[in-house]
Amino acid sequence: MHPTLQNSISRRRLLEMAAAAGVIALAPASAFSGSLFSGASALASEDAAFLDDLIRQGSLFFWEQASPVTGQVLDRAHHDLNGARDPRRMASIAATGFGLSALCIADKYGYLPHDKIVERVRTTLDWHLNKFPEVHGFYYHFSDIETGERVKGVELSSIDTALLLCGVLTARAYFDDPKIKSLATQIYERVDWQWMLNGGDTFSMGWHPEKGFLSSRWKKYCELMMIYLLAIGSPTHPVPASLWNNFARPKIKYAGFEYISGDDPLFTHQYSQAYYDFRNKRDAYANYFDNSVSATKAHKAFCLSYPQWYSNDYWGISASDYEGGYTAWGGPPKQGPIDGTVVPNAAAGSLAFLPNECLSVLRSMRSKYGKQAWTRYGFVDAFHPAANWYDPDVLGIDQGISVVMAENLRSGLVWSSFMRNPECVKAMELAGFHTQA
Repeated sequence: MHPTLQNSISRRRLLEMAAAAGVIALAPASAFSGSLFSGASALASEDAAFLDDLIRQGSLFFWEQASPVTGQVLDRAHHDLNGARDPRRMASIAATGFGLSALCIADKYGYLPHDKIVERVRTTLDWHLNKFPEVHGFYYHFSDIETGERVKGVELSSIDTALLLCGVLTARAYFDDPKIKSLATQIYERVDWQWMLNGGDTFSMGWHPEKGFLSSRWKKYCELMMIYLLAIGSPTHPVPASLWNNFARPKIKYAGFEYISGDDPLFTHQYSQAYYDFRNKRDAYANYFDNSVSATKAHKAFCLSYPQWYSNDYWGISASDYEGGYTAWGGPPKQGPIDGTVVPNAAAGSLAFLPNECLSVLRSMRSKYGKQAWTRYGFVDAFHPAANWYDPDVLGIDQGISVVMAENLRSGLVWSSFMRNPECVKAMELAGFHTQA
């Protein structure tokens, strides 16, 4: 396997191997609740300043480490090249989806010029609609950032396409621009969700042109909720809402917490919730927002069960780089070669679930390790101070979940924008979600 591909192999595939034309009418923004606080003023000034640094510097990654020609975002890049783009050429469609979301945030706060942001979003959407190779509307996981050529051996990915679509729909709702709305709509409506079922009642994880559909399916609770909801809400290629009932919802009990989860890292509780607003809602099975709160609390308790490594001021593990390469790790239960490395996006991606604890640990880590752990784009992907190891890289998807969830905590911008898409509201209704008193 190519070494760059090996280092950037998808976390979901790692887990699997370890186991074996027009303007859309949008709902008004006032129809949806905003941040978890009553406003930015409810944040302590130090916390507000920290969040702004994290979001602003993280958003810069998605501007500098993207192609102005294609809009694609690199899967990973060196943490500080003084504004230059990393010479590695492997882009990630999931990172590109997060990048579109980050551009919405950057526009709201004036981090970058409005006209340039709109131009970049238009370029990104036009290229993905008209020039980027696709099969039934799905995209290959990794590709060349300038040509779109598939990285050899990678799959047409259902989950990574879904993450791209979440960014596409966020941009469609956020920008008052007819071209952006039209391009985004065409990208979403082209996706043939029934094809990805491959005759089954759960979605395949992907497809290879050489071997056909992957045998692995999205059949157990994890980051999969976005796939099902995007498909149920599709106006052109919908799947039956009954498919929402077809994935298993196993439960974990740990340290007094009980919650739905597979034996997976913490990111599985974050990705769908970065876009779909599950607050104060439940289906026949759970309130998934509260479920992710419990998962984050349990994860912190799990980390603190290793006092030789972790403390209240130093905790959090999710799929990431480590000194030995890339791994899917975390807990509970224990997964991967846990060695005392900390992964900032674990806490950053749960900022909306556990604000005080996550803000506290992130601020403490920046304060103590900032000169080596916090650089141009914020935190490096992972670090292990006791081993004097600080990751030279930043990963696009890890920056993405950090930026998006930090902004959801601060203002609810991504939630409120994404949930203005009528297809997203309809899908949740069809899946049986209702307001929880």
